[in-house]
Amino acid sequence: MTIEQYDNGLSYQVIGAAIEVHRVLGPGLLESAYQACLCSELEDRCVSFVREQPLPVVYKGLRLDCGYRLDLVVDNRLAVEIKCVECLGPIHEAQLLTYLRLSGLRLGLLINFNVPVLKNGIVRLVL
Repeated sequence: MTIEQYDNGLSYQVIGAAIEVHRVLGPGLLESAYQACLCSELEDRCVSFVREQPLPVVYKGLRLDCGYRLDLVVDNRLAVEIKCVECLGPIHEAQLLTYLRLSGLRLGLLINFNVPVLKNGIVRLVL
């Protein structure tokens, strides 16, 4: 299996778990509720992840904790940023791209749970 195939499979697993959470809960809750439920769903599927991973900023060789946190890092390969907004905009994609750069990860999912059909709220980004 290639790295690309592995990453695609990982994305597929996370998207499947997110769809299940959205199917059960629907739109309208807070981001923290979806994050907790997605973590539970990933645990049930034996998918390894870290929740609220700190993202330090390196400035002129100094490592600074500026309070940035990635919602989820799945299998040390995939960044997942969860949103509950009316619609995803360029600022949300820019945020995830910045998080990818800061974390050194290559692949990210932006998931907006505040939509009637979840597939319309998912953006996959590759750095």
